[in-house]
Amino acid sequence: MWLDSVLTNMQDPTMPVIYINHYPQDSSLNNWYDAIDLLKKQNVQLILHGHGHNNRRFTYDGIPSVMGRSNLRAKDPAGGYNIVTIEGGVARFEERKPMEQTQQQWLEVPLQNHHFDKETIQYHRPSYAVNKVYPNVKVVWEYQDDSDIGAGTATGKNVVVVTNTSGEVYALDKKSGKRKWTYKTNGKIYATPAIQGKYVVVASSDNNIYCLAISSGKLLWKVAAERPVLGSPLIQDNKVYIGASDGHFRAISLKDGKLLWDFDQVNNFVVTKPLLYKGKVYFGSWGNEFYALDANTGELSWKWSNGSANRMFSPAACYPVATDGKVFIVAPDRYMTSLDAATGNVVWRKQMKDIRVRESMGLSADSALVYVKTMDGEVYGVSTAADSMQLAWESDLKLPYELAPSAIVEHKGIVYVPSNSGMASAIDRQSGKVLWKHKISNGLMNPIMPLGKKRVVLSTMDGKVTCLEYSPE
Repeated sequence: MWLDSVLTNMQDPTMPVIYINHYPQDSSLNNWYDAIDLLKKQNVQLILHGHGHNNRRFTYDGIPSVMGRSNLRAKDPAGGYNIVTIEGGVARFEERKPMEQTQQQWLEVPLQNHHFDKETIQYHRPSYAVNKVYPNVKVVWEYQDDSDIGAGTATGKNVVVVTNTSGEVYALDKKSGKRKWTYKTNGKIYATPAIQGKYVVVASSDNNIYCLAISSGKLLWKVAAERPVLGSPLIQDNKVYIGASDGHFRAISLKDGKLLWDFDQVNNFVVTKPLLYKGKVYFGSWGNEFYALDANTGELSWKWSNGSANRMFSPAACYPVATDGKVFIVAPDRYMTSLDAATGNVVWRKQMKDIRVRESMGLSADSALVYVKTMDGEVYGVSTAADSMQLAWESDLKLPYELAPSAIVEHKGIVYVPSNSGMASAIDRQSGKVLWKHKISNGLMNPIMPLGKKRVVLSTMDGKVTCLEYSPE
């Protein structure tokens, strides 16, 4: 939207454009084609980007492009950077290292109007052909938000509640997809809302936790944290459990917003949805630690650390699950871990080179399996009864390279799997066979929400919300 507003409001539409982005402008960026198509309406002459840490020449959909090196030094005694000189119809690229006077030119790119408005070449675009393969899946309604949607949806009586990065919480009619009410916070929202009865609870990066009336969106109460609240709330027994970015994890009364207890020793920030199991609340943080708190008092029962110095390996994005006295988590370090729910002791912890688990997981309806999605796009079921990481179920699903951390959900014998390319997959719990697939976007998919009556609601990062209905073939 920003790019479109800039390009369509230039005083001189023929002005040469140089486009700079961190990522390569190819399928490594989900919406590369949206940016490329906008650029090609103008006099775009060059794309500059990084990400690959090397000096390289590329072409994206006919547009000359250059990757610049990182200023990290790797094995060299000093780092470096590029000086780009635009002069006389060319862009010259020279590498410079600190404390050295010499600059070495390694590339020269002509700058010119390519007249892309006259181009006839067809370039690669995402395919939606998979939707024709499964005609038993129909779109009931679609809603396109003006902003990104960075969290899952929730459902109550007659409505689907959605949040966006404009800070809005809004209700869509469950049957038609029409917006019924909107409440505006003062920050971006990346937390999935929770609903119980007449209450909707949602957190915002404006440092507040909100409770709204599900019938009207009217504010019922608000609780302030000291920093943005990115964690998703869990409502159980009229209590709201939620983690924030201020080192606190709170329990709040659902009916009046009174603080019931406050645990203030969380290392780094929380983004997950907590788990309530046998009187304890479980959650991870982006500080490599996983916590178990007494659900009634907020006192620390135990905490576990993966021992890594790299916080990016934290068990923070997965939704933990528990059964048979054990809690299960996965993390970007590609380890799956089973912990004793009462003590925090490791039951087993394993990394399998050919089963590269990441963050997407979920518990089967009969609690016999923990579903895990691998980075290679496969879905397995890990036994919850075994004393090691034992694969007890395998699906036929084969997705491309996968990074979506969104949780896996089973509902009425069907396992729903989100992807990082806007496609939902439905798998038969018993056989592992794929029942259907449907692609609504090319953006990362949030957790899928079953509605019952063979309907599901999907949402993606690029602001699309879709209700699907499916029937047996």
